[in-house]
Amino acid sequence: MGEIATSKSQITLYYNSESGIAKQTLAYAKSEGLPIQEIDILKTKITGTQIVELAAKLNMEVEDLVNQEHSSYKSQFEHHNFSTDDWIKMIQHNPEIMNQPIALRGDITILVKTPTDIINI
Repeated sequence: MGEIATSKSQITLYYNSESGIAKQTLAYAKSEGLPIQEIDILKTKITGTQIVELAAKLNMEVEDLVNQEHSSYKSQFEHHNFSTDDWIKMIQHNPEIMNQPIALRGDITILVKTPTDIINI
């Protein structure tokens, strides 16, 4: 693995630019002067390896990265047991269904629940 490069001097933020919490998190981080590397998952295709690595860094399964309550998920997929490869392909083809924003700094990775969580990294 090891495809995602992290740095203790900068935060890497995987986010959906159409998400309210992502916009607020990014604005908050910038207002605090935090060094941010932005990766908008709607504009930058993330690889299967990156998806697996993000899940591992968050101590989750790839399936847990999918927001099954998202309207795009509900309208396109029926709930049943998918393989890890299926979940990866779902995220790659429908990045808006990925739980985010995800912030990485050095060895720390968090799934941001509220915009101010970014300060904890």
